[in-house]
Amino acid sequence: MAGNNKDSRERSGGKIRIGISACLLGKKVRYDGGHKQDRYITDTLGQFFDYVPVCPEVECGLSVPREPMHLADSVEDPRLVTVHTGIDHTTGMKEWARDKLDELARQGLSGYIFKTKSPSSGMRGVKVYIGSAPPVHRGVGIFAAAFMRRFPLIPVEDEGRLHDPGLRENFIERVFVFERWRQFTRKGNSLRDLIAFHEGHKLLIMAHSPKHLSALGRLVGNAKGYGQGLGDTYIETLMEGLGLIATTRKNTNVLHHITGYFKKDLSGDEKKELLEVIDRYHRGSIPLVVPVTLLNHYVRKYDKTYLKGQHYLNPHPVELMLRNHV
Repeated sequence: MAGNNKDSRERSGGKIRIGISACLLGKKVRYDGGHKQDRYITDTLGQFFDYVPVCPEVECGLSVPREPMHLADSVEDPRLVTVHTGIDHTTGMKEWARDKLDELARQGLSGYIFKTKSPSSGMRGVKVYIGSAPPVHRGVGIFAAAFMRRFPLIPVEDEGRLHDPGLRENFIERVFVFERWRQFTRKGNSLRDLIAFHEGHKLLIMAHSPKHLSALGRLVGNAKGYGQGLGDTYIETLMEGLGLIATTRKNTNVLHHITGYFKKDLSGDEKKELLEVIDRYHRGSIPLVVPVTLLNHYVRKYDKTYLKGQHYLNPHPVELMLRNHV
């Protein structure tokens, strides 16, 4: 399965291309002339991601330093105005964003990391000032909103939420899946290839949403009735399902499902040990990486071809240690 991750990073020197708020890379583009470099993003994720930095404020023509801005008047369609002088930059930002999104469409992005609470790049919880009332924390940055409307399937997250182990694992897992989908579509996306793609992701989808797994199974099983729109329907349903968090309960169900493939192979002691490890994970005593590592050992030992092709057992590089914390 290590090969699956390598294959998904063929471009950009073996890395996956990700859009990102430029200040998170240490670029001094913020209103005060500073930056918000995130070492986890640059040093850890940077081993596997090729970043495409974007600073909406600077790229739409504003200076560094500059007067700070905030969202005003409406949660649904806010204006972007300077805090002290009230200068309205909404139109300029939106016009720049339209051209920028056309440019990013050619970049082949498989994800985007936004700056938390930014009036241009915050993807949720941005302050919106309405009249003289205290601000409401329900806004979306002007550029972030435009990006998510234009590219609804591309995995997105803000850097603040990446400090949550479950949200971090979910985002990065979706990035790798989406990159594999890009690789799949570039290779011709025949029905046979789609079936193979689906087979390799079955257990991963099960861990997020059995409901979506069933829906995707019906899509593939009745593929001839969907015509040219099959691929679009498949990836929309897949990314929707993967957006749901893989909980301990759902992971435990998948682990027991995988155990069933070894019912004729494991000795009594091996089966007992495996079930004990899964139970310890279910009770929160150990992280997911422990039962998954043991299952990978049995996959190799008993040469289970089907399980070797399951991305659930190796969804992203082990160096990221994402399952050490969930």
